Amino acid sequence: MRQTLARRLLDRMFLTGEVVEAEQVTARMRRVRIGGESLSGLRWTPGQHVRLLVGEGGPLGGVLRTYSIWRYDPDWEALDVIGFDHGGDSPGASWIRDVRAGQEISFTRPEGSFVVREEAPYHLFAGEETASVAFGAMLRALPEGAGVYGAVEAGSPDDHLDLPGGLVRVCRGGASAAGSDVLVNAVRELELPDGPGVAYLAGEARTIQAVRAHLVGERGWQRRDVRTKPFWTPGRRGMD
Repeated sequence: MRQTLARRLLDRMFLTGEVVEAEQVTARMRRVRIGGESLSGLRWTPGQHVRLLVGEGGPLGGVLRTYSIWRYDPDWEALDVIGFDHGGDSPGASWIRDVRAGQEISFTRPEGSFVVREEAPYHLFAGEETASVAFGAMLRALPEGAGVYGAVEAGSPDDHLDLPGGLVRVCRGGASAAGSDVLVNAVRELELPDGPGVAYLAGEARTIQAVRAHLVGERGWQRRDVRTKPFWTPGRRGMD
């Protein structure tokens, strides 16, 4: 009886699909394709995310973890997410490391407002590994000829996703991604057009704040021109 109620609750709150394939795409990132009839006609704007129910304990024992959508294919009724394995035994890291084809997965519909502003004079992207998945989808959605600038940071060259748009790639080596000077300096060195565009900053919260402070304080941008999406910061839970 309890399992039946849990199943009904799950079906009302989440979509359910099956892992079709999982593959390593960088040294520490895996792409997971989820397919199923529930994905037919899904409404999605590049840059949005889904929340996946992962971990042990069944429908009522799992935990929600957020993953940006890398790609959605309506013809195949499938979407791809890419997760970063930061090590450790947290539910999200364990799931992305161990997930295999054939597993059932429950997830929310796409949500979030971290999407491109099409009328922007030009577009500036800055973030690290956790931001690069959303960036890939957003960059592919831009019209041909759109002005694109930016920098993406990773721990090593092997940790970079293959992104369109010609963003500058930088590596922090063994340094922490939290409060990274590497990314801030990379943005500082960018040659940008006169006047502000729209910036999309995602990833670790303190680094995002530092990049925004540079754009507003040193380049004279308005805060309304800077869109942010903090995914994580050390010691704090409940972030995307």
